[in-house]
Amino acid sequence: MGIGGSIFLIALGAIFAFAVQADLGWLDLSVVGWVLMLAGVAGLLVTLYFWNSRRRTVVATPARGDRVVAERVVPVQDDRVVQEYREVRRPGRTV
Repeated sequence: MGIGGSIFLIALGAIFAFAVQADLGWLDLSVVGWVLMLAGVAGLLVTLYFWNSRRRTVVATPARGDRVVAERVVPVQDDRVVQEYREVRRPGRTV
């Protein structure tokens, strides 16, 4: 859903729950507002969880302009811990 969509649902739900005083008879707008706010909070939490799980540690070496990216997830193979590092170079640069 994304952060923007989640904040939109929270704001729209707050408007329906607290600001609108309409009586539709068969539909309670305050309940619709609370449901929208809960959906927005759930979407925000899921989005933040996935963003946090994709975060990487980046170490910069300014002398050469290279970057070493270390993944936070450490894979395990044959009961051994293996750390993976990737070296990322800027495009157009020859070594």
